[in-house]
Parts: sequence; structure tokens; C-alpha cells
Amino acid sequence: MELSQLKIFKTVADYGSISRAATQLHCVPSNITNRIKSLERELGVTLFNKKGRGLVISTAGEILLDYANQIILLSQEASRSLTPNSEPKGLLKIGSIESAAAGRLPKLLMKCRQHYPNLQIQLTIAQWPELIDAVINHNLDGAIIANDYPHADLSYTKISEETLVLVSPSTSGSFATQDEVAKECIYMWPLGCPYRKALETWLTQSTVPYKITTIGSYGTIISFIKAGLGISVMPESLFRQFENDPNITGHYVPGFSAVKNHIVWNKNSGSHRLRNIFLEILNLNNNRNP
Repeated sequence: MELSQLKIFKTVADYGSISRAATQLHCVPSNITNRIKSLERELGVTLFNKKGRGLVISTAGEILLDYANQIILLSQEASRSLTPNSEPKGLLKIGSIESAAAGRLPKLLMKCRQHYPNLQIQLTIAQWPELIDAVINHNLDGAIIANDYPHADLSYTKISEETLVLVSPSTSGSFATQDEVAKECIYMWPLGCPYRKALETWLTQSTVPYKITTIGSYGTIISFIKAGLGISVMPESLFRQFENDPNITGHYVPGFSAVKNHIVWNKNSGSHRLRNIFLEILNLNNNRNP
């Protein structure tokens, strides 16, 4: 069993397709097929089952994938450890919720590019449950989320604390009480969003009924607000991207709880030089811009 075989196997498992794995690995599909068949013969098991035009990993394949992830990570760690003083380069896979990606990450990524031009960052935008799952399964080196999720395989560090802003059309009045907010059309991210939870916690302090319409895109939410269709609550760092728009305005409502942003990584991935560099820049950036 060779490391190259395990990398091919993992790529097929990640993409569920020989052709997509071949595209990712820059080789012909027949080579992928032959390497997988060779690995199956060596191990005496079937690693994938056909489903339509794709592949589904088998029970034996799931077991091997867990070991493959660990072996690949260990080989990467060994390589990093042997060249500690070399210029940082390579691929760092980071995930982020949309609000952090729009509000805080642009300046951070620019600093990474300025200081480490050979560091390539692959950014995945998703909701926090998907990001957590990707970190647990070693598909991301780290992820920025707006809550914590206790898990035996995960480590967290707080990177910022977000003040929440109620955003409304510029023609709206004040929003100091639950009654004033509840009578409006409210647009928020889906259930589980910590900003939505903070708003709902505040609203339930009153007995007045309210209704929240779920929209999974801040860009769409902002468009609805600009059109005068309702209001929303979002982190201040995101609101700052739109505050000069004459069609919207922000309100700092007493009683809103701040939401902590964390970066999370898999503690089983060992020492990770590129991730550590990213953390250093992230902490420096947030110390200067709380």
C-alpha cells in the first residue's frame, strides 16, 4: 500500500466520482480506476459501490478512509516539521460562515497575501454544521464559526466578539423595544444561526408575537431591506460593508447579546505550520481591530 494510492482513494471518496477525482488530481480516469482496483486486490475488499453514474464508499472503504486521513496528515506533518525555516507555501483549506467571510476575512486574506505570497488559501463558505463536519473529517484545516460545538476531536480559540446591529430601511423609525421590532417583517438566517438565536432570545423577553422569515443569504437580506421590505440583525463587521448605502441604517439596540466568533480545528491533525501562521495573522488583525 503506497501513500499515493491512499491519496487517490481519499480523493475518490471525497468527490464520489472517478472523473471528478481525475480532474482534481490532473490525471486520466483510467489511471484512477486501475489504482483503486489494485488497492482493492491488495486488501481483498471492495472499497466503492456503484450508484448511478457515481460511486458510494463501502463499509470497508469507510474504515480505510479513517486510516487514510490519519496517514496523509502524518505525512504532511512530517514534511512540515523537516523544513521549519523554509518560506511558508502550500494549500491551506479554511472554511467560514458568510458573515465572517464578508465582514472580517477580506483584510485578513490581503495580509496573508502580502506576507506570504506562496501561501494559497482555499476558502469554503458554508453554514456552521457543514463546516464542523468538514473539520472533523479533515476536509478543512480550520473553520471560522459564530458559536462553539463541543466535540472530542475539536479545539477552539476565540478570535473576536461581534456586536449585533439591527438593520432597517433608512425611512424606518427607532427600534428600542421588542414591540417595535416584532411588528416588522424580520429576515434572518436559518435556525441554528447564533445571530438569529440572540434576536429570538431578546424578543422572547416580551409576550408580543413575532414572525421571522428564513433567508440563507445576507446579500438577499440586504436587498430586501433596501427595498423597504423589512429588517434584520447582523454582526457590526458585516453591516460596515453597507453602512454608506443611503437606503439602509443601523440601530444599536440595548439588550442584544454580543456573539463570539471562534476558529475551530481538528486536534488530531497535529502541528500545522500553515494553520498556525493563519492564526497568528488572525489574532494580530483582531487585536488591532477589535
